[in-house]
Amino acid sequence: MEFIWTLIVGLIAGALAKLVMPGKDSGGIIATMLLGIAGSFVAAFLGRALGWYAHVNEGPGIIASIVGALILLGIYRLAVGRSMRA
Repeated sequence: MEFIWTLIVGLIAGALAKLVMPGKDSGGIIATMLLGIAGSFVAAFLGRALGWYAHVNEGPGIIASIVGALILLGIYRLAVGRSMRA
């Protein structure tokens, strides 16, 4: 059941990240879901590195997942933007 919730939160976080940072991105619902899930992992990694999550069971919420997805989306756009200009 946790896996299904992770997918749902990932989809929501990815969609909200794409709404906050509009632009032309390739990929559909699967890419959006993967962006949100990866954003959640980035948020969890940064939160543990900064000491925000003391227990192993603690993890990022939807807001932190959106921030992580925004970070990944920004990095993706920088990388794709440079390769298209070259």
